[in-house]
Amino acid sequence: MNHETGAVKIYLFPFLGGGHQIPMIDTARVFAKHGATSTILTTPSCAAQFQNSITRDQKSNLPITIYTLTLPENTQLPDTDMSAGPMIDTSVLLEPLKLLLLQQRPDCIVVDMFHRWAGDIIDELKVPMIVFNGNGCFPRCVFENMRKHVVFENLSSDSEPFLVPGLPDRVEMTRSQVPSFRRNKSEFVDRIKQIEEKSLGIVINSFYDLEPVYADYIRNELGKKTWLVGPVSLCNRSVEDKKERGKQPTIDEQSCLNWLNSKKPNSVLYISFGSAACLPMKQLKEIAYGLEASDQPFIWVVGKILNSSKSDSEIWALDEFEKRMKEMDKGLIFRGWAPQLLILEHDAVGGFMTHCGWNSTLECVCAGVPMITWPLSAEQFVNEKLVTDVLRIGVQVGSREWGFWDAERKELVGREKVEFAVKKLMVESEEVEEMRRRVKSISVDAKRAVEEGGSSYGDIDALIQELKILQTDKDI
Repeated sequence: MNHETGAVKIYLFPFLGGGHQIPMIDTARVFAKHGATSTILTTPSCAAQFQNSITRDQKSNLPITIYTLTLPENTQLPDTDMSAGPMIDTSVLLEPLKLLLLQQRPDCIVVDMFHRWAGDIIDELKVPMIVFNGNGCFPRCVFENMRKHVVFENLSSDSEPFLVPGLPDRVEMTRSQVPSFRRNKSEFVDRIKQIEEKSLGIVINSFYDLEPVYADYIRNELGKKTWLVGPVSLCNRSVEDKKERGKQPTIDEQSCLNWLNSKKPNSVLYISFGSAACLPMKQLKEIAYGLEASDQPFIWVVGKILNSSKSDSEIWALDEFEKRMKEMDKGLIFRGWAPQLLILEHDAVGGFMTHCGWNSTLECVCAGVPMITWPLSAEQFVNEKLVTDVLRIGVQVGSREWGFWDAERKELVGREKVEFAVKKLMVESEEVEEMRRRVKSISVDAKRAVEEGGSSYGDIDALIQELKILQTDKDI
């Protein structure tokens, strides 16, 4: 790419949590590879999590930098450790953001939708704004039609199924699977809508061939200006970038990869519920019993444990399970942060038990790996429908209850359901073979989308060109 002196200058303002921060950092890197001067606006503690990858890009002469926003005196943001929920208030960054925009005006600023306060000040300063929403096209279409057509009060119970009308595919859900702030009028949703209304459009981390009818639906039926720029995770080409994506791994990735090298192709199940999920110990025990009964090799990344205490005898039981699996060479359990891209890309990995967060879903698709879906929060139950009902590249474990990240569910997903889902995906059958063929084909489409001539490549160039026209108009 040619990085001309008149390059478009783009600020990117990611949210604090891993689920939104990670893809927005990748988006900044992708824009830089297309010749835009990208500046990531963040806090010092967040900057430390991705500094290495940006430094490597700079050494490759890409026009990308990090600008740290200094908090006003006697103020602080909560310590999020990659797990910030969408309700966290980041408005203490308002004044430092305003000062920067007054002193060094960009051609455009891309803002995460969870910075709900930012739209007003950016609009007041008349800086062109684009919104990053963190999910795909399908959930947007589902929720919009739900808002227009579904009266939740008319349902007899939380478990009564209802159809979401007006969509290209049959989408059936229950009230218990819908986010609480989508069931009723919500200031949270209203504020996101307001920031979008003040923007030039929406940047979406997806690609056209994954959800073509829904990309068209957003643009034509909902009338939203969108640029599909993903999968942005594919900008991570080197082992170092893949290993450190998000933050430094807390496990020895080489010992993990060596263990995978000893396994047959498509034989290992990878299990992770993302950066924010918090499961209680009794649910982890059900997963453990189900995995053991399934008799399939696995790698399980255990995240934060809900209401855990070190004296809890159940934690001892999990330690015993880990020891037993290791001795039998049946499974590995890791705690903390794992190099997910490297694991998913390994030939031995044949399935991913996932919470259906959009990043994990896309990363799995890019690796050509089918899924066991276990949605928990956010738009994940809708993502599950895309994976299992529309794309048909996954099996459901039977999670039925939406909740906030740190909320305990009324019901556990039992060990029998875990065992059944694992065997259904990991024991070879004609159905599974067909699922693998479908996801491998989608993986090829994903890689093609980000290469020159691909749909996402074209959308990025179109966005930059549009900003150049705005830049020229401003200079006249």
